[in-house]
Amino acid sequence: MAEALQGIIVLDLTQYLAGPYGCALLGDVGANVIKIEPPGGDMTRQYPSSLAEDNRTFLGANRNKRSIVLNLKHTEGLAAFYRLVEQADVVVHNFRPSVPRRLGIDYETLRNRRPNLIYCSLTGYGESEDGPLRDHPGYDTMLQCFTGLAAMQGGEGAPQMMSGSIIDYYSSSTVAIATLAALFHRLRTGEGQHVRASLMRSAIAMQAGQFIWAHNEPRDVERWWGASYSGIYTTKQGYLYLQATTPVFWKNLCEFLGFPQLLEDPRFDTLTKRAALRDEIKPLIKEGLKQHTAREWEELMLGKVPCIAVRSIDEMFDHPQVLAEGLVVEHEHPKFGKYRAMGKAVQMGVGDRPTTRAPLLGEHTDEILASFGFKKEEISALRSKGAAE
Repeated sequence: MAEALQGIIVLDLTQYLAGPYGCALLGDVGANVIKIEPPGGDMTRQYPSSLAEDNRTFLGANRNKRSIVLNLKHTEGLAAFYRLVEQADVVVHNFRPSVPRRLGIDYETLRNRRPNLIYCSLTGYGESEDGPLRDHPGYDTMLQCFTGLAAMQGGEGAPQMMSGSIIDYYSSSTVAIATLAALFHRLRTGEGQHVRASLMRSAIAMQAGQFIWAHNEPRDVERWWGASYSGIYTTKQGYLYLQATTPVFWKNLCEFLGFPQLLEDPRFDTLTKRAALRDEIKPLIKEGLKQHTAREWEELMLGKVPCIAVRSIDEMFDHPQVLAEGLVVEHEHPKFGKYRAMGKAVQMGVGDRPTTRAPLLGEHTDEILASFGFKKEEISALRSKGAAE
């Protein structure tokens, strides 16, 4: 059975994390993703890593791809890229807005060669000509600080950045969604288009539930609301997150922790009241949780109270729930042998093939060029002139 994007060729010019992982998601659903790297490769390959022979982030963000090295600053390297574009469906890049025109790979130039091309650009702050930050460097942590995420995370204390490149990963999803939507539009109309994503847009989209400002209220109105007694607590051993907001979950929590008297107290009979009285509730929860370890509480409350023991990422490699979902796959790396990695971000009911490992730098240069009609002597000439590697 054919995969959803089987036959769709994606030229991936992106580096670092957000763009590359967005293209990996397209590869998850069958796209033929060709990673076009500059001499020296994606900068992430050069980042420090505890994995001696490669970079963990690169491996994780570049599954389902083949790698070719083209020097777009070389006349013949750029000409070779143009030949690829003429047969491609999608081009994705994450250069700053002023760079593509300088390189000769802007949308207008490529559209002249491939009129129905889907061209996706991912930037830090957007591409509007009057945006003061348009060409400013933009990284995940910078956008956390700029858009309020760091301030929110710090609460009443100093701003705190969240680890894990959350904006990058969310931006990857918007890249994939935008590209899929553009491909669907092309299927209906035959038209290509330029779709634009940005880290800033993604960072604010992640806060859509708080990015609301009604008339006649102050701009700095309190936007974060919830049952404030929800959170991470210490236990007899380990940490436990719990959240008991519905009447049934609140009832079960009170019974598990041994304060049923709160169920009869009208001061605690709604979520709004309990949130306001969190300073009375939290000490009771802390004391009650001392009876068992985090893992024991998780087992006891399974299905009855929303709670989960705090774990580290390494524990996911053999957790039965993760394994049951097929999220751990094994690949063979040419340099250091076997490694385990994530499978697919989504499961498809039709045409679901296994993922492939991230490529070595330029591993498929000859293979890719040949598949686009380059003759052996042309490939040799590109290599000898430094236009390809």
